[in-house]
Amino acid sequence: MEIGLCIPLSDAQVSRLRAAVAPHALQVLDADASLECEVVFGNPTPGQIEKSDRLRWLQLESVGFGEYASLDCLKTGTVSMTNLAGFFAAPVAESILAGVLALYRGIDRLVVFKEQQRWVGDELRPQIVTLQGAKIVLFGYGSINRRVEALLQPFGCRIARFSSRWDARELDTALTGADVVISTVPHTPATVGVFDADRLRLLTGAVFCSFGRGSVVDEDALAAALEDGMLRGAVVDVTNEEPLPANHRFWRCPNLLLTQHTAGGSSDEMDRKIDFFLANLQRFTEGRPLESLVDPGRGY
Repeated sequence: MEIGLCIPLSDAQVSRLRAAVAPHALQVLDADASLECEVVFGNPTPGQIEKSDRLRWLQLESVGFGEYASLDCLKTGTVSMTNLAGFFAAPVAESILAGVLALYRGIDRLVVFKEQQRWVGDELRPQIVTLQGAKIVLFGYGSINRRVEALLQPFGCRIARFSSRWDARELDTALTGADVVISTVPHTPATVGVFDADRLRLLTGAVFCSFGRGSVVDEDALAAALEDGMLRGAVVDVTNEEPLPANHRFWRCPNLLLTQHTAGGSSDEMDRKIDFFLANLQRFTEGRPLESLVDPGRGY
């Protein structure tokens, strides 16, 4: 069996992977290479997939798969596609908690004051708050927000959970008076623009966290809410356009932590991705169900 590699790895990692997949052959593929293989690990272009008549299984190195969702071979099941759903839960949850605590405890401002050599501790103390007992709305209740909930346990927070089947009235009721709102939902027709200007107005004094897909929030409305001081702050990991354009309002927004889609990162990320692929490869060769199999029609 031929296995194609479309993910940037070090020479040592490629060697490790080649040894682990033996006796199967491993091909390191260029961006425009033909997929003359049954299995691909990585994110080839949709065009490469469309032209392949041998591909049977695609293991993405990401959770998102929007660029592939319309491919006929995936809709018909000719090609199976798996992603990394759940893979980034722990690091993303830690980034969310770090961002919320930074805004609550004034760490974001203290970093700037240090650069400015300004001692403002006495002025800042009355402005910082504690997370203890805060009202938290988890919009999306997959692996990330489940991990967030576990991390929040010591803080005694009051938590409202919304899964993929959410009711608009119930959501609006929960958002009213919320202290922190954490969005981790994927991009689907039901989630696009959920947090528009009207909903953001329900979050007076809250911290809004965007860690699923940027399409869930109206970015101009979020920028306006921050500029007007309506929100306590925001932690934004994902945006509609990445990298963020130089003229985007988020660069200048007060009380916004822009984490630049780093939340899922960790020093051992690539090695763990290899481990995930190898475990799924064993399932594939043994004819067992694959982990994190994607349903393009469902959107996740």
